[in-house]
Amino acid sequence: MKWRTLAVAVASPLFFLAGCKHEESPTEGSAQVQSVIETITVHPQPVSNQLLLAAHVMANPTSVVHLFPPISGRVVALKVLPGQEVIKGQELGMLQSSNAAQARSDFEKAKIEAARADLQLQRGKELLQHEVLAQRDYDDLKALDDADHAELNRARQALVMLGFSEDSTSDVIPIRSPITGVVLDVGTGTGELQRSLDNATAIATIADINPIWVVGDLYPRDLASVKVGQPVDVTVTGYPGQVYHRVIDNISDAVDPATLTLKVRIVLPNSGHKLKPQMYATIAVTNQKGNAIVVPSTAVIQNGKATFVFVQSSPGKYVRRDVTLGAVHDTTDEIIHGLEDGDKVVSTGAELLRESED
Repeated sequence: MKWRTLAVAVASPLFFLAGCKHEESPTEGSAQVQSVIETITVHPQPVSNQLLLAAHVMANPTSVVHLFPPISGRVVALKVLPGQEVIKGQELGMLQSSNAAQARSDFEKAKIEAARADLQLQRGKELLQHEVLAQRDYDDLKALDDADHAELNRARQALVMLGFSEDSTSDVIPIRSPITGVVLDVGTGTGELQRSLDNATAIATIADINPIWVVGDLYPRDLASVKVGQPVDVTVTGYPGQVYHRVIDNISDAVDPATLTLKVRIVLPNSGHKLKPQMYATIAVTNQKGNAIVVPSTAVIQNGKATFVFVQSSPGKYVRRDVTLGAVHDTTDEIIHGLEDGDKVVSTGAELLRESED
């Protein structure tokens, strides 16, 4: 095609001496090529590298409660489902247990013994005033009265912990949420027998997920470029357009034997509960590394082992310049060697010049 024909200028002796800069003879584009070619003037500019850490969302372990039954019994009602939000003290279900009758019997017995001890102590006090009872015997009555009242308090506290009042006669115990949060899992069903000690299964798992953690995997080789308090950008699968600008809250001191990584923790606000435990996330850690010349990716030509750009030597004339690449980004490439401050690099149409060379 005639529009690709190039006129090659005759090189002067000085031009051949420039071979140490890896430049070839100037190439002059045709009028059609010139209309497509665009150039940019390059200058050293601050550049940074970005470390991407695979991460996941999780609840703060200290805000996760596994709710176990206080006593053994049968679940007669269950009022929650996974994903449901609950508040502290909300009734989640009902547990029927024969142990409740035992706890109530212990309380009633303790109340009778305490009342009898009070009566004996009152009689002993009257006898002591009339010098009929020795002080030592009165002290024994006082100690017995104190012991009976201590047992009454213990039995009363046992009833309260089971969710009963002193006057209640029911054997059904309400199961209440100890915190405000979200039900992550339900481990039982209506009619199932629950044990309070051996082989106990959690009735439900509840977590407070505001705030919530994002935990990433950091390989020890990258530890030198990451530190606590360093700004990071967090993106979460499901919300690709939203970036959370936070800082690193903690870096673990022990390597996970399963993944051979350190854990990097970011704390995010989560008032609307948009972020869910076990969602995938990415933590981007950016570090400044100095100045470098950066060109558009369209300016760089790779042909086998050769990597080069075209630099404008004079209006309408271009020379090929071999370069060494640094970091390669989505739309730009860093140039370590081969370009100087002020060079005019072909940013659009470099492929046309390469084809014209061929």
